[in-house]
Amino acid sequence: MRAYVIGPGVTQAAAIQAYERTEKDPITRPLRIYTVDPSVPRIDGAIATVQVPYEPLKPGPQGCFFEVECRDGDTHFPALDLESPRILIENGLAPAVSNPAFHQQMVYAVASNTYAIFRSALGRLIAWGTDDPNAPALSIRRLKLHPHSPSEGANACYKAKEAAIYFGYGPSRRLPGGTVFACLSHDIIVHEVTHALIHGLRSRFTIPSNTDVLGFHEGLSDLIAVLHHFLYPEVLATQIRRAGPKVQQSELLTRIAVEFGLAAVGPEAVRDAADGKKALRYDSGLEAHAMGNVLVASVFEAFIRIFERKTERIRRLAGPQVSGFWSEDLVQLLAEKAGRLARNFLEICIRAIDYCPPVDLTLGEYLRAIITADYNLVPSDPWCYRETIVDCFAQRGILPAGVIHLSEDALLWRPPARTLPLISKLSFSELRFNGDPSKPASVEALYQQACALGDYITQPHLCDEFGLMPSAPPRVDPPSIQSIRTSRRVGPDGQVLFDLVAEVTQRRYVTDSAGNEAKVFGGSTIIIGPRGEVRYVISKGIRNQTRIDRQLDFQQKSNFWEVRDGSVRLTGYALTEVHKTLQRLEV
Repeated sequence: MRAYVIGPGVTQAAAIQAYERTEKDPITRPLRIYTVDPSVPRIDGAIATVQVPYEPLKPGPQGCFFEVECRDGDTHFPALDLESPRILIENGLAPAVSNPAFHQQMVYAVASNTYAIFRSALGRLIAWGTDDPNAPALSIRRLKLHPHSPSEGANACYKAKEAAIYFGYGPSRRLPGGTVFACLSHDIIVHEVTHALIHGLRSRFTIPSNTDVLGFHEGLSDLIAVLHHFLYPEVLATQIRRAGPKVQQSELLTRIAVEFGLAAVGPEAVRDAADGKKALRYDSGLEAHAMGNVLVASVFEAFIRIFERKTERIRRLAGPQVSGFWSEDLVQLLAEKAGRLARNFLEICIRAIDYCPPVDLTLGEYLRAIITADYNLVPSDPWCYRETIVDCFAQRGILPAGVIHLSEDALLWRPPARTLPLISKLSFSELRFNGDPSKPASVEALYQQACALGDYITQPHLCDEFGLMPSAPPRVDPPSIQSIRTSRRVGPDGQVLFDLVAEVTQRRYVTDSAGNEAKVFGGSTIIIGPRGEVRYVISKGIRNQTRIDRQLDFQQKSNFWEVRDGSVRLTGYALTEVHKTLQRLEV
Protein backbone atom coordinates (compact mmCIF):
# COMPACT_ATOMS: atom_id res chain seq x y z
CA MET A 1 0.00 0.00 0.00
CA ARG A 2 1.36 3.40 -1.00
CA ALA A 3 2.16 5.96 1.69
CA TYR A 4 1.00 8.82 -0.55
CA VAL A 5 -1.83 9.79 -2.89
CA ILE A 6 -1.74 11.11 -6.45
CA GLY A 7 -3.60 14.41 -6.79
CA PRO A 8 -5.72 15.29 -9.85
CA GLY A 9 -3.18 17.92 -10.90
CA VAL A 10 -0.76 15.21 -12.03
CA THR A 11 -2.90 13.99 -14.92
CA GLN A 12 -4.25 17.45 -15.75
CA ALA A 13 -1.05 18.11 -17.69
CA ALA A 14 -2.29 15.63 -20.31
CA ALA A 15 -5.71 17.33 -20.48
CA ILE A 16 -4.40 20.17 -22.63
CA GLN A 17 -2.86 19.87 -26.07
CA ALA A 18 -1.33 22.41 -28.40
CA TYR A 19 -1.69 22.45 -32.17
CA GLU A 20 1.33 21.01 -33.94
CA ARG A 21 2.18 23.48 -36.68
CA THR A 22 2.97 22.14 -40.16
CA GLU A 23 5.36 23.67 -42.68
CA LYS A 24 2.50 25.20 -44.66
CA ASP A 25 0.86 26.89 -41.66
CA PRO A 26 1.42 30.55 -40.85
CA ILE A 27 3.25 31.27 -37.61
CA THR A 28 0.75 33.79 -36.28
CA ARG A 29 -2.79 35.00 -36.88
CA PRO A 30 -3.13 38.83 -37.01
CA LEU A 31 -6.14 40.14 -35.07
CA ARG A 32 -7.17 43.65 -34.06
CA ILE A 33 -7.84 44.53 -30.42
CA TYR A 34 -8.25 47.50 -28.07
CA THR A 35 -4.86 47.92 -26.43
CA VAL A 36 -6.38 49.50 -23.30
CA ASP A 37 -10.14 49.97 -23.61
CA PRO A 38 -12.61 51.77 -25.94
CA SER A 39 -12.32 55.08 -24.06
CA VAL A 40 -8.76 55.69 -25.30
CA PRO A 41 -8.50 57.77 -28.53
CA ARG A 42 -7.13 56.10 -31.63
CA ILE A 43 -4.40 58.72 -31.86
CA ASP A 44 -3.05 57.34 -28.57
CA GLY A 45 -2.64 53.87 -30.09
CA ALA A 46 -5.97 52.54 -28.84
CA ILE A 47 -6.14 49.90 -31.58
CA ALA A 48 -3.41 47.47 -32.49
CA THR A 49 -3.01 44.41 -34.67
CA VAL A 50 -1.54 41.67 -32.51
CA GLN A 51 0.09 38.48 -33.70
CA VAL A 52 -1.72 35.59 -32.02
CA PRO A 53 -0.02 32.16 -32.18
CA TYR A 54 -1.61 30.34 -35.10
CA GLU A 55 -3.97 27.40 -34.63
CA PRO A 56 -6.96 26.24 -36.70
CA LEU A 57 -10.15 27.52 -35.08
CA LYS A 58 -13.69 26.30 -34.92
CA PRO A 59 -16.48 28.92 -34.80
CA GLY A 60 -16.73 30.55 -31.40
CA PRO A 61 -13.80 30.89 -31.69
CA GLN A 62 -12.63 27.60 -30.20
CA GLY A 63 -9.00 26.50 -30.24
CA CYS A 64 -6.78 24.23 -28.18
CA PHE A 65 -6.71 26.38 -25.04
CA PHE A 66 -9.84 28.57 -25.15
CA GLU A 67 -13.50 28.25 -26.05
CA VAL A 68 -15.60 31.41 -26.38
CA GLU A 69 -19.26 31.22 -25.39
CA CYS A 70 -21.55 33.14 -27.76
CA ARG A 71 -24.60 34.08 -25.73
CA ASP A 72 -25.95 36.67 -23.32
CA GLY A 73 -28.41 35.01 -20.96
CA ASP A 74 -31.10 33.54 -23.21
CA THR A 75 -29.84 35.51 -26.24
CA HIS A 76 -27.56 33.51 -28.54
CA PHE A 77 -25.16 35.29 -30.91
CA PRO A 78 -23.72 33.76 -34.09
CA ALA A 79 -20.42 32.05 -33.38
CA LEU A 80 -17.51 34.06 -34.76
CA ASP A 81 -15.70 32.22 -37.55
CA LEU A 82 -12.16 33.58 -37.69
CA GLU A 83 -11.41 31.16 -40.54
CA SER A 84 -13.75 33.11 -42.83
CA PRO A 85 -11.72 34.35 -45.84
CA ARG A 86 -13.21 37.84 -45.56
CA ILE A 87 -12.27 38.11 -41.90
CA LEU A 88 -8.82 36.63 -42.51
CA ILE A 89 -7.98 39.16 -45.23
CA GLU A 90 -8.96 42.05 -42.94
CA ASN A 91 -6.86 40.90 -39.95
CA GLY A 92 -10.00 40.07 -38.01
CA LEU A 93 -13.02 42.20 -37.28
CA ALA A 94 -12.65 45.94 -36.82
CA PRO A 95 -12.90 46.96 -33.15
CA ALA A 96 -16.46 47.98 -32.34
CA VAL A 97 -18.11 48.36 -28.94
CA SER A 98 -21.54 47.50 -30.33
CA ASN A 99 -20.51 44.31 -32.17
CA PRO A 100 -20.80 41.12 -30.03
CA ALA A 101 -18.69 39.23 -32.58
CA PHE A 102 -15.79 41.62 -31.93
CA HIS A 103 -16.18 41.00 -28.20
CA GLN A 104 -15.55 37.32 -28.93
CA GLN A 105 -12.47 38.19 -30.98
CA MET A 106 -11.13 40.49 -28.27
CA VAL A 107 -11.25 37.97 -25.43
CA TYR A 108 -9.78 35.20 -27.60
CA ALA A 109 -6.88 37.31 -28.92
CA VAL A 110 -5.82 38.83 -25.58
CA ALA A 111 -6.25 35.56 -23.67
CA SER A 112 -4.22 33.64 -26.27
CA ASN A 113 -1.33 36.10 -26.12
CA THR A 114 -1.34 36.02 -22.32
CA TYR A 115 -1.16 32.23 -22.39
CA ALA A 116 1.68 32.40 -24.94
CA ILE A 117 3.76 34.59 -22.61
CA PHE A 118 3.35 32.11 -19.73
CA ARG A 119 4.12 29.17 -22.01
CA SER A 120 7.30 30.81 -23.29
CA ALA A 121 8.51 31.78 -19.81
CA LEU A 122 7.85 28.37 -18.23
CA GLY A 123 8.94 26.27 -21.20
CA ARG A 124 5.87 24.03 -21.28
CA LEU A 125 2.11 23.92 -21.71
CA ILE A 126 0.02 25.01 -18.71
CA ALA A 127 -3.04 22.94 -17.89
CA TRP A 128 -6.10 24.66 -16.46
CA GLY A 129 -6.81 23.88 -12.84
CA THR A 130 -10.18 22.75 -11.59
CA ASP A 131 -11.81 22.45 -8.19
CA ASP A 132 -14.34 20.00 -9.58
CA PRO A 133 -13.58 16.50 -8.17
CA ASN A 134 -15.79 14.97 -10.86
CA ALA A 135 -13.90 16.48 -13.80
CA PRO A 136 -12.79 13.68 -16.16
CA ALA A 137 -9.02 13.34 -16.21
CA LEU A 138 -8.67 12.24 -19.82
CA SER A 139 -10.91 14.82 -21.53
CA ILE A 140 -9.29 17.75 -23.33
CA ARG A 141 -9.90 20.79 -21.15
CA ARG A 142 -10.29 24.34 -22.43
CA LEU A 143 -10.85 27.53 -20.48
CA LYS A 144 -14.30 28.86 -21.33
CA LEU A 145 -14.58 32.60 -21.95
CA HIS A 146 -18.01 34.21 -21.51
CA PRO A 147 -17.89 37.79 -22.93
CA HIS A 148 -21.48 38.60 -21.85
CA SER A 149 -22.52 37.48 -18.39
CA PRO A 150 -25.45 39.52 -17.02
CA SER A 151 -25.29 37.70 -13.69
CA GLU A 152 -21.88 39.23 -12.95
CA GLY A 153 -23.05 42.83 -13.29
CA ALA A 154 -20.20 45.34 -13.27
CA ASN A 155 -17.66 42.62 -12.58
CA ALA A 156 -15.49 39.90 -14.07
CA CYS A 157 -14.45 36.66 -12.41
CA TYR A 158 -12.62 33.40 -12.91
CA LYS A 159 -14.53 30.39 -11.57
CA ALA A 160 -12.17 27.53 -10.92
CA LYS A 161 -14.77 24.80 -10.54
CA GLU A 162 -16.15 25.55 -14.00
CA ALA A 163 -12.77 26.40 -15.56
CA ALA A 164 -14.40 29.54 -16.96
CA ILE A 165 -14.09 33.32 -16.94
CA TYR A 166 -17.25 35.44 -16.89
CA PHE A 167 -17.12 39.04 -18.11
CA GLY A 168 -19.99 41.21 -16.96
CA TYR A 169 -21.24 44.57 -18.12
CA GLY A 170 -22.95 47.53 -16.52
CA PRO A 171 -24.13 51.12 -16.97
CA SER A 172 -21.57 53.74 -17.87
CA ARG A 173 -21.07 56.71 -15.57
CA ARG A 174 -19.61 58.74 -18.39
CA LEU A 175 -22.54 58.29 -20.77
CA PRO A 176 -26.10 58.14 -19.39
CA GLY A 177 -27.78 55.10 -20.88
CA GLY A 178 -24.45 53.72 -22.12
CA THR A 179 -22.90 50.36 -21.30
CA VAL A 180 -19.39 49.37 -20.32
CA PHE A 181 -18.21 45.85 -21.18
CA ALA A 182 -15.53 44.16 -19.10
CA CYS A 183 -14.62 42.00 -22.10
CA LEU A 184 -13.36 45.10 -23.96
CA SER A 185 -10.88 46.03 -21.24
CA HIS A 186 -7.47 44.62 -22.08
CA ASP A 187 -6.40 44.73 -18.42
CA ILE A 188 -9.41 42.84 -17.14
CA ILE A 189 -8.91 40.02 -19.65
CA VAL A 190 -5.20 39.67 -18.81
CA HIS A 191 -5.93 39.89 -15.08
CA GLU A 192 -8.51 37.12 -15.08
CA VAL A 193 -6.57 34.81 -17.42
CA THR A 194 -3.55 35.23 -15.14
CA HIS A 195 -5.68 34.13 -12.17
CA ALA A 196 -6.61 31.00 -14.14
CA LEU A 197 -2.99 30.30 -15.06
CA ILE A 198 -1.75 30.73 -11.47
CA HIS A 199 -4.46 28.36 -10.31
CA GLY A 200 -3.35 25.81 -12.89
CA LEU A 201 0.24 26.11 -11.67
CA ARG A 202 -0.36 26.35 -7.90
CA SER A 203 -3.83 25.14 -6.97
CA ARG A 204 -3.16 25.44 -3.20
CA PHE A 205 -2.57 29.19 -3.43
CA THR A 206 -6.32 29.49 -2.86
CA ILE A 207 -5.90 28.44 0.79
CA PRO A 208 -5.97 31.65 2.89
CA SER A 209 -3.18 30.77 5.33
CA ASN A 210 -1.94 34.38 5.27
CA THR A 211 -2.67 37.61 3.40
CA ASP A 212 0.52 37.33 1.34
CA VAL A 213 -0.70 34.35 -0.70
CA LEU A 214 -3.94 36.11 -1.64
CA GLY A 215 -2.07 39.37 -2.29
CA PHE A 216 0.29 37.49 -4.60
CA HIS A 217 -2.65 36.27 -6.71
CA GLU A 218 -3.95 39.84 -7.08
CA GLY A 219 -0.57 41.54 -7.42
CA LEU A 220 0.84 39.24 -10.09
CA SER A 221 -2.40 39.44 -12.10
CA ASP A 222 -2.22 43.25 -12.04
CA LEU A 223 1.50 43.23 -12.78
CA ILE A 224 1.14 41.05 -15.89
CA ALA A 225 -1.57 43.42 -17.15
CA VAL A 226 0.55 46.54 -16.58
CA LEU A 227 3.72 45.18 -18.18
CA HIS A 228 1.67 43.80 -21.09
CA HIS A 229 1.03 47.39 -22.25
CA PHE A 230 4.72 47.85 -22.98
CA LEU A 231 4.51 45.14 -25.64
CA TYR A 232 2.38 47.38 -27.89
CA PRO A 233 4.66 49.75 -29.85
CA GLU A 234 1.82 52.09 -30.87
CA VAL A 235 0.76 52.80 -27.29
CA LEU A 236 4.30 53.01 -25.99
CA ALA A 237 5.61 55.37 -28.68
CA THR A 238 2.69 57.75 -28.16
CA GLN A 239 3.31 57.92 -24.43
CA ILE A 240 7.05 58.43 -24.80
CA ARG A 241 6.43 61.33 -27.18
CA ARG A 242 4.36 62.95 -24.45
CA ALA A 243 6.23 62.01 -21.31
CA GLY A 244 9.73 61.55 -22.66
CA PRO A 245 11.85 58.71 -21.29
CA LYS A 246 10.20 59.04 -17.86
CA VAL A 247 7.71 56.35 -18.80
CA GLN A 248 6.51 56.01 -15.21
CA GLN A 249 4.77 59.39 -15.65
CA SER A 250 2.39 57.89 -18.21
CA GLU A 251 -0.96 57.25 -16.53
CA LEU A 252 -2.13 55.38 -19.63
CA LEU A 253 0.43 52.61 -19.08
CA THR A 254 -0.07 52.15 -15.35
CA ARG A 255 -3.68 52.74 -14.44
CA ILE A 256 -5.68 49.55 -14.31
CA ALA A 257 -8.75 49.28 -16.55
CA VAL A 258 -9.44 53.02 -16.68
CA GLU A 259 -12.84 53.01 -18.29
CA PHE A 260 -14.17 50.04 -16.34
CA GLY A 261 -12.89 51.47 -13.09
CA LEU A 262 -14.59 54.83 -13.61
CA ALA A 263 -17.81 53.13 -14.61
CA ALA A 264 -17.98 50.44 -11.97
CA VAL A 265 -16.49 51.66 -8.70
CA GLY A 266 -15.35 55.24 -9.17
CA PRO A 267 -12.02 56.93 -9.94
CA GLU A 268 -10.70 56.64 -6.36
CA ALA A 269 -10.40 52.87 -6.80
CA VAL A 270 -8.16 53.00 -9.89
CA ARG A 271 -4.73 51.79 -8.84
CA ASP A 272 -1.59 53.39 -10.13
CA ALA A 273 1.24 50.90 -10.53
CA ALA A 274 3.81 53.68 -10.70
CA ASP A 275 2.74 54.69 -7.19
CA GLY A 276 3.80 58.28 -7.59
CA LYS A 277 1.75 59.70 -4.70
CA LYS A 278 1.67 56.94 -2.08
CA ALA A 279 4.54 55.28 -0.27
CA LEU A 280 3.10 51.78 -0.21
CA ARG A 281 4.84 49.48 2.24
CA TYR A 282 4.45 45.87 3.19
CA ASP A 283 2.48 45.02 6.33
CA SER A 284 1.35 41.50 7.18
CA GLY A 285 -2.08 42.88 8.11
CA LEU A 286 -2.82 44.39 4.70
CA GLU A 287 -5.93 43.36 2.79
CA ALA A 288 -5.22 41.18 -0.24
CA HIS A 289 -5.56 43.90 -2.90
CA ALA A 290 -3.45 46.35 -0.88
CA MET A 291 -0.84 43.63 -0.50
CA GLY A 292 -0.95 43.07 -4.24
CA ASN A 293 -0.37 46.80 -4.80
CA VAL A 294 2.87 46.62 -2.82
CA LEU A 295 4.09 43.79 -5.05
CA VAL A 296 3.15 45.67 -8.23
CA ALA A 297 4.84 48.87 -7.07
CA SER A 298 8.04 47.03 -6.07
CA VAL A 299 8.48 45.25 -9.42
CA PHE A 300 7.41 48.25 -11.48
CA GLU A 301 9.90 50.50 -9.69
CA ALA A 302 12.68 48.02 -10.50
CA PHE A 303 11.51 48.00 -14.13
CA ILE A 304 11.75 51.80 -14.30
CA ARG A 305 15.21 51.92 -12.72
CA ILE A 306 16.65 49.39 -15.13
CA PHE A 307 15.00 51.11 -18.10
CA GLU A 308 16.64 54.39 -17.14
CA ARG A 309 19.98 52.61 -16.65
CA LYS A 310 19.83 50.88 -20.04
CA THR A 311 18.77 54.01 -21.95
CA GLU A 312 21.02 56.55 -20.21
CA ARG A 313 23.65 56.40 -22.97
CA ILE A 314 21.03 56.78 -25.70
CA ARG A 315 19.49 59.82 -24.03
CA ARG A 316 22.88 61.36 -23.40
CA LEU A 317 23.91 60.92 -27.05
CA ALA A 318 20.59 62.39 -28.20
CA GLY A 319 21.28 65.58 -26.25
CA PRO A 320 18.65 68.03 -25.00
CA GLN A 321 15.21 67.58 -26.52
CA VAL A 322 12.46 70.15 -26.66
CA SER A 323 9.47 68.95 -24.63
CA GLY A 324 6.79 67.68 -26.99
CA PHE A 325 9.17 67.58 -29.99
CA TRP A 326 11.18 64.47 -29.46
CA SER A 327 13.16 63.04 -32.32
CA GLU A 328 11.10 60.23 -33.85
CA ASP A 329 14.19 58.01 -34.08
CA LEU A 330 14.77 58.53 -30.35
CA VAL A 331 11.12 57.77 -29.56
CA GLN A 332 11.18 54.52 -31.52
CA LEU A 333 14.49 53.45 -30.00
CA LEU A 334 13.26 54.08 -26.45
CA ALA A 335 10.00 52.27 -27.20
CA GLU A 336 11.91 49.27 -28.51
CA LYS A 337 14.09 49.18 -25.37
CA ALA A 338 11.07 49.43 -23.09
CA GLY A 339 9.25 46.67 -24.96
CA ARG A 340 12.16 44.25 -24.73
CA LEU A 341 12.67 45.05 -21.05
CA ALA A 342 8.96 44.50 -20.31
CA ARG A 343 9.12 41.05 -21.87
CA ASN A 344 12.22 40.29 -19.76
CA PHE A 345 10.38 41.30 -16.61
CA LEU A 346 7.28 39.32 -17.55
CA GLU A 347 9.38 36.20 -17.99
CA ILE A 348 11.30 36.82 -14.76
CA CYS A 349 8.10 37.18 -12.73
CA ILE A 350 6.39 34.18 -14.35
CA ARG A 351 9.38 31.81 -14.18
CA ALA A 352 9.59 32.43 -10.44
CA ILE A 353 6.24 30.66 -9.88
CA ASP A 354 8.00 27.32 -10.41
CA TYR A 355 10.38 28.15 -7.55
CA CYS A 356 7.67 29.06 -5.04
CA PRO A 357 6.59 26.72 -2.23
CA PRO A 358 3.29 24.93 -2.93
CA VAL A 359 1.41 26.40 0.06
CA ASP A 360 1.50 29.36 2.45
CA LEU A 361 3.56 31.60 0.15
CA THR A 362 4.93 34.91 1.45
CA LEU A 363 6.11 37.79 -0.72
CA GLY A 364 9.59 37.42 0.74
CA GLU A 365 9.66 33.84 -0.54
CA TYR A 366 8.47 35.04 -3.94
CA LEU A 367 11.46 37.41 -4.00
CA ARG A 368 13.78 34.47 -3.32
CA ALA A 369 12.02 32.53 -6.08
CA ILE A 370 12.62 35.41 -8.53
CA ILE A 371 16.32 35.57 -7.68
CA THR A 372 16.87 31.80 -7.84
CA ALA A 373 14.92 31.21 -11.06
CA ASP A 374 16.69 34.07 -12.83
CA TYR A 375 20.13 33.10 -11.56
CA ASN A 376 19.69 29.51 -12.74
CA LEU A 377 18.85 30.58 -16.28
CA VAL A 378 20.94 33.77 -16.53
CA PRO A 379 23.98 33.51 -14.20
CA SER A 380 25.51 36.65 -15.71
CA ASP A 381 23.62 39.80 -14.75
CA PRO A 382 25.56 42.78 -16.17
CA TRP A 383 22.65 45.24 -15.79
CA CYS A 384 22.06 44.20 -12.15
CA TYR A 385 18.44 43.15 -12.61
CA ARG A 386 18.48 40.99 -9.49
CA GLU A 387 20.23 43.51 -7.27
CA THR A 388 17.75 46.21 -8.31
CA ILE A 389 14.72 43.97 -7.69
CA VAL A 390 16.01 43.07 -4.22
CA ASP A 391 16.57 46.75 -3.39
CA CYS A 392 13.07 47.76 -4.54
CA PHE A 393 11.43 44.96 -2.56
CA ALA A 394 13.45 45.85 0.54
CA GLN A 395 12.61 49.55 0.32
CA ARG A 396 8.93 48.64 0.52
CA GLY A 397 9.45 46.33 3.46
CA ILE A 398 9.31 42.96 1.67
CA LEU A 399 12.02 41.11 3.57
CA PRO A 400 12.51 37.33 3.37
CA ALA A 401 12.66 35.48 6.67
CA GLY A 402 15.62 33.32 7.58
CA VAL A 403 18.35 35.02 5.49
CA ILE A 404 21.48 36.63 6.88
CA HIS A 405 21.82 39.35 4.22
CA LEU A 406 19.93 40.93 1.32
CA SER A 407 22.56 39.88 -1.19
CA GLU A 408 22.03 37.63 -4.19
CA ASP A 409 24.01 34.73 -2.78
CA ALA A 410 22.12 34.84 0.54
CA LEU A 411 18.71 34.95 -1.15
CA LEU A 412 19.21 31.99 -3.47
CA TRP A 413 17.33 28.87 -2.47
CA ARG A 414 19.81 26.30 -1.13
CA PRO A 415 20.30 22.75 -2.45
CA PRO A 416 19.31 19.98 -0.02
CA ALA A 417 21.24 20.05 3.23
CA ARG A 418 22.59 16.58 2.57
CA THR A 419 23.56 14.73 -0.57
CA LEU A 420 20.51 12.84 -1.78
CA PRO A 421 20.66 9.80 -4.05
CA LEU A 422 19.55 10.25 -7.65
CA ILE A 423 15.95 9.49 -8.52
CA SER A 424 16.92 7.24 -11.40
CA LYS A 425 13.35 6.68 -12.59
CA LEU A 426 13.00 10.45 -13.10
CA SER A 427 16.15 10.96 -15.13
CA PHE A 428 15.43 12.21 -18.63
CA SER A 429 17.03 9.07 -20.06
CA GLU A 430 14.22 7.05 -18.44
CA LEU A 431 11.29 9.38 -19.12
CA ARG A 432 8.99 9.21 -22.12
CA PHE A 433 8.05 12.37 -23.99
CA ASN A 434 5.68 13.26 -26.79
CA GLY A 435 8.43 14.37 -29.19
CA ASP A 436 9.51 17.25 -26.93
CA PRO A 437 10.90 17.18 -23.35
CA SER A 438 8.29 19.80 -22.37
CA LYS A 439 5.39 17.53 -23.40
CA PRO A 440 4.38 14.45 -21.39
CA ALA A 441 3.96 11.24 -23.33
CA SER A 442 0.65 10.21 -21.77
CA VAL A 443 -1.46 10.15 -18.63
CA GLU A 444 0.11 6.79 -17.76
CA ALA A 445 3.62 8.25 -18.05
CA LEU A 446 2.71 11.15 -15.76
CA TYR A 447 1.21 8.76 -13.23
CA GLN A 448 4.34 6.61 -13.24
CA GLN A 449 6.52 9.70 -12.71
CA ALA A 450 4.38 10.77 -9.76
CA CYS A 451 4.62 7.29 -8.26
CA ALA A 452 8.41 7.28 -8.64
CA LEU A 453 8.56 10.62 -6.81
CA GLY A 454 6.12 9.47 -4.12
CA ASP A 455 8.08 6.28 -3.46
CA TYR A 456 11.25 8.35 -3.07
CA ILE A 457 10.09 11.19 -0.83
CA THR A 458 8.05 9.04 1.58
CA GLN A 459 11.03 6.96 2.63
CA PRO A 460 11.17 7.38 6.43
CA HIS A 461 14.72 8.74 6.42
CA LEU A 462 13.88 11.33 3.71
CA CYS A 463 10.39 12.55 4.74
CA ASP A 464 11.61 15.47 6.82
CA GLU A 465 13.87 16.70 3.99
CA PHE A 466 10.73 17.35 1.92
CA GLY A 467 8.72 19.04 4.67
CA LEU A 468 6.63 15.93 5.32
CA MET A 469 5.94 13.50 8.11
CA PRO A 470 4.75 9.89 8.00
CA SER A 471 0.96 9.77 7.85
CA ALA A 472 -0.80 8.67 11.01
CA PRO A 473 -4.57 9.03 10.55
CA PRO A 474 -6.48 10.90 11.66
CA ARG A 475 -3.85 13.46 12.69
CA VAL A 476 -1.92 13.60 9.40
CA ASP A 477 -3.12 12.94 5.86
CA PRO A 478 -0.86 11.04 3.46
CA PRO A 479 1.37 13.29 1.33
CA SER A 480 -0.30 14.26 -1.95
CA ILE A 481 1.65 14.60 -5.20
CA GLN A 482 -0.04 17.65 -6.67
CA SER A 483 1.88 17.93 -9.94
CA ILE A 484 5.01 16.85 -11.79
CA ARG A 485 5.95 18.78 -14.91
CA THR A 486 8.89 18.88 -17.30
CA SER A 487 10.15 22.23 -18.53
CA ARG A 488 12.56 23.46 -21.15
CA ARG A 489 13.64 27.06 -20.63
CA VAL A 490 15.77 29.05 -23.05
CA GLY A 491 17.86 31.92 -21.71
CA PRO A 492 18.77 35.18 -23.50
CA ASP A 493 22.15 33.80 -24.56
CA GLY A 494 20.64 30.62 -25.97
CA GLN A 495 21.41 28.43 -22.96
CA VAL A 496 18.81 25.72 -22.34
CA LEU A 497 17.75 24.50 -18.90
CA PHE A 498 15.81 21.24 -18.49
CA ASP A 499 14.05 20.46 -15.22
CA LEU A 500 11.28 18.51 -13.57
CA VAL A 501 9.15 20.67 -11.27
CA ALA A 502 7.01 18.82 -8.73
CA GLU A 503 4.69 19.82 -5.88
CA VAL A 504 3.89 17.69 -2.87
CA THR A 505 1.59 18.83 -0.05
CA GLN A 506 0.37 17.42 3.24
CA ARG A 507 -2.45 18.34 5.62
CA ARG A 508 -2.03 18.00 9.38
CA TYR A 509 -4.70 18.22 12.08
CA VAL A 510 -3.68 20.08 15.23
CA THR A 511 -5.39 21.50 18.31
CA ASP A 512 -5.42 25.29 18.64
CA SER A 513 -5.24 27.29 21.87
CA ALA A 514 -9.02 27.12 22.27
CA GLY A 515 -9.07 23.33 22.03
CA ASN A 516 -10.53 23.23 18.51
CA GLU A 517 -9.29 20.95 15.74
CA ALA A 518 -7.63 22.96 12.98
CA LYS A 519 -5.96 22.06 9.69
CA VAL A 520 -2.52 23.30 8.71
CA PHE A 521 -0.69 22.69 5.46
CA GLY A 522 2.87 21.96 4.48
CA GLY A 523 4.96 20.31 1.79
CA SER A 524 7.55 21.33 -0.77
CA THR A 525 8.32 22.22 -4.35
CA ILE A 526 11.02 19.91 -5.71
CA ILE A 527 13.25 20.88 -8.64
CA ILE A 528 14.84 17.80 -10.23
CA GLY A 529 17.62 17.96 -12.83
CA PRO A 530 17.76 15.91 -16.06
CA ARG A 531 19.90 13.19 -14.45
CA GLY A 532 17.43 12.71 -11.62
CA GLU A 533 19.39 14.86 -9.16
CA VAL A 534 17.39 16.83 -6.56
CA ARG A 535 18.50 20.41 -7.20
CA TYR A 536 16.22 22.32 -4.82
CA VAL A 537 13.68 21.49 -2.13
CA ILE A 538 11.62 24.60 -1.37
CA SER A 539 10.02 23.38 1.81
CA LYS A 540 7.22 24.50 4.13
CA GLY A 541 7.80 21.92 6.85
CA ILE A 542 4.68 20.35 8.32
CA ARG A 543 6.61 19.87 11.59
CA ASN A 544 7.67 23.53 11.88
CA GLN A 545 5.93 24.65 15.06
CA THR A 546 6.60 28.36 14.49
CA ARG A 547 4.89 28.23 11.13
CA ILE A 548 2.01 26.16 12.53
CA ASP A 549 1.48 28.70 15.32
CA ARG A 550 1.41 31.51 12.75
CA GLN A 551 -1.21 29.70 10.66
CA LEU A 552 -3.34 29.05 13.75
CA ASP A 553 -3.07 32.67 14.83
CA PHE A 554 -4.14 33.83 11.35
CA GLN A 555 -7.12 31.46 11.39
CA GLN A 556 -8.27 32.77 14.76
CA LYS A 557 -8.06 36.41 13.69
CA SER A 558 -9.23 36.09 10.09
CA ASN A 559 -12.80 36.33 8.82
CA PHE A 560 -11.98 33.50 6.44
CA TRP A 561 -12.21 30.87 9.20
CA GLU A 562 -14.77 29.94 11.85
CA VAL A 563 -15.32 27.22 14.45
CA ARG A 564 -18.08 24.69 13.78
CA ASP A 565 -18.62 21.55 15.85
CA GLY A 566 -15.22 21.94 17.44
CA SER A 567 -13.44 22.20 14.09
CA VAL A 568 -11.88 25.26 12.42
CA ARG A 569 -12.95 25.55 8.78
CA LEU A 570 -13.70 28.01 6.03
CA THR A 571 -17.16 29.48 6.46
CA GLY A 572 -19.66 29.88 3.63
CA TYR A 573 -19.14 33.65 3.82
CA ALA A 574 -15.37 33.22 3.90
CA LEU A 575 -15.43 30.89 0.92
CA THR A 576 -17.39 33.54 -0.99
CA GLU A 577 -14.89 36.21 -0.02
CA VAL A 578 -11.93 34.01 -1.03
CA HIS A 579 -13.68 33.35 -4.32
CA LYS A 580 -14.12 37.08 -4.88
CA THR A 581 -10.64 37.94 -3.71
CA LEU A 582 -9.11 35.55 -6.20
CA GLN A 583 -11.53 36.07 -9.04
CA ARG A 584 -12.79 39.65 -8.88
CA LEU A 585 -11.05 42.60 -10.54
CA GLU A 586 -11.11 45.41 -7.99
CA VAL A 587 -10.64 48.45 -10.19
